[in-house]
Parts: sequence; structure tokens; C-alpha cells
Amino acid sequence: MDPRIKKLAKVLLHYSLKLKKGQLLRIQGELVALPLINAVFEEAIDMGANPFIKLRIPEQEEYFLKHADDAQLKYISPVLRYETEKIDAMLHVWANLNTRYLSGVNPQRQALAIRAARPIRDRFYKRVGQKKLSWVGTQLPTQADAQEADMSLADYTEFVFGAGHLNATDPVKHWRKVAREQDRLVKILNRFDKIHVQSKDADLKLRAKGRKWVNCCGQNNFPDGEIFTGPIEDSAEGFIRYSFPAVYLGREVEDVRLEFKKGVVVKESAEKNVEYLRKMLGTDKGARRIGEFAIGTNYEIKRFSKNILFDEKIGGTCHLALGASIHESGGKNNSSIHWDMICDLKKDSQITADGKVIYRNGKFTI
Repeated sequence: MDPRIKKLAKVLLHYSLKLKKGQLLRIQGELVALPLINAVFEEAIDMGANPFIKLRIPEQEEYFLKHADDAQLKYISPVLRYETEKIDAMLHVWANLNTRYLSGVNPQRQALAIRAARPIRDRFYKRVGQKKLSWVGTQLPTQADAQEADMSLADYTEFVFGAGHLNATDPVKHWRKVAREQDRLVKILNRFDKIHVQSKDADLKLRAKGRKWVNCCGQNNFPDGEIFTGPIEDSAEGFIRYSFPAVYLGREVEDVRLEFKKGVVVKESAEKNVEYLRKMLGTDKGARRIGEFAIGTNYEIKRFSKNILFDEKIGGTCHLALGASIHESGGKNNSSIHWDMICDLKKDSQITADGKVIYRNGKFTI
């Protein structure tokens, strides 16, 4: 086993989740994630916690979405409801044997299942907001994810662990430094209202008065590196074209361009899979509004990998999430989707706040 896997397990439990003795921990992921799942399970036992493992089996998910009737697609297991109410902490290990396993599924059926599961998601995030549940998601390198990122497994492994500073003797020291710097930034940003993003691919105005900027420093995602807020739902005006493909639920949409009026997407286009984009935008009323505006701050992530865990954190980018707001930010948009799309701001770009330049060519100026 790569020794950094055990180091990652310790960081996740002690720093990200702050797991305590006696707490109930759910660990979930595919079989390919077993090295990290085992390391986390053992560390949790040694800490005096109560871990249990929930395996995700892609073949079952594919069969379910293709063959279940509407009643089955809408069904919510009482066991899942109980788990959502009772767990104290949750770790999701993202690791794939096949990143495209849902490519043959009808997107309308996916949308129906997503809508049906919304009460579980809403309750989950409410408990997180109430500090009754801690959670974190992380990536374990696999051949499939490396291939998706156009890397060898060796290069991808270094990319993943490097982004988390797991080569350092004490990775937590780095993330505490990130936390302090981003805390400084969010305190400044919380004073502003009008946000204006300008680049060759964007001329977009948002408002955030009364909303909260959130410091993401390894608590819910690992690796991490972003700050975000929930814009006022009817404030988005203008357009944005996303520099990188937008990937959601195993599908890739290329060259997405969105135009907003009064907060709503009124025109959308894409070079590839535009019908899938439109199906997802039609999931519910909130799917055409912005639930999150964020700025990536992890400058160790220097390339696009088709993995949103890393891509949304690329230093020098911003991203907007269509759909559900994250409650912590004060956002009020409700939707069954939350789809992050990324725009590069490293060249000929700026962000102003109440007319003041706060960000230029990929770096904060405040």
C-alpha cells in the first residue's frame, strides 16, 4: 500500500471530520476504493469510533436506472432515511473502475431518480448545517480516473496526493495555513454586494448582499481550495462560457455557454451533448438558477482532469453551480441538481466587487 493512503486516512478522520470516540461513521465507495476504506476503518476503530461500510456497486445502479419502473425510481428506502438521521459522520471515497457506466441511461430517468432523492439530500445538508453531521469526500487514484484525466496511473497518483499536500511531513499544517488565509479573504468579501466577472468568456453580474462567503479548506472536500457564496437568486445578468467540459453524472457536455436574465438561464448552447444539458436544466424550476458562485484557490492543481473535486479548485478559475444552494452560504435556491461548471480567469480577466477590483488574472488583489 502507498504509505500516503494511511496518512490520508488520518487527515480525513482527525482534521476533516474531527471524528470522536463513540461516533457512528459511514464509509462509502466502490470495491476499487478498498485500500483507503480499510485504512479509514482501522483508524476509526483505533480512535474508538463505530464505523460501518456501505459499498456502491455501479452495475446495480446502472441496472436500476435502466429497468426500474417509475414507482421504484421514486422510492426512498426507510433504511436510508434512518441512516441519514443517525450517522454522526460520513466519508465518501470517490474511485471508479468505469467513469462512463451511466452513458447508456436515459437522462429523463436519471432526472426522475434525482428529484425523488431530494428529501434525503435536503435532510443531509440540514443536519450538516446544524453541525449534527460532518462529512467529507475524497479521491483515491484508479486506472479509470487516470485515463479520464489523460494521465498514467503513476502521474495521476502524484497529481491526487500532491493536490492534498500528502507528500509533506505534516499535511494538516498546510491546510491550517490555507484556512487562515481564506478566512481573511471571506471576511473582506462579506462586506460586498455587487460582483462582476469579466473576461473573454464572461460578462456576468451577480449580487451577494446578506449572503455568506464560505472558506473551503479541507473540511468537506479533500483536497480542497475554494471560497464560495450563494448569490441572490434573481440577480444574475449576462453570460458565461465555460472553458472546460462540464461533467455531471458521468456525462460530458463541451463548450457550454449560458445567458442569464433576472437570475434564470434564458439561453443555453453546447458543442456536445446539448440535449443532456437541456434535460438537466429541465429537472425542476431551480435547475436554471445559480446556487453557488466560487473561486478556486488551489494552485497545486494546474490541469483539468474531468473530476470536479479537483477541477473546481484549480487556482485561477471561478465556477458557478446550477441548481441547489449550499445552506451554509445563505443561498435559497432549491433544486435536485447541483452542477458545477468552470471558467478560466488566468488571462485578461478581472472580478470587481462594488466597483473595486478584487481579483485580476487568476489572483486576488485584496
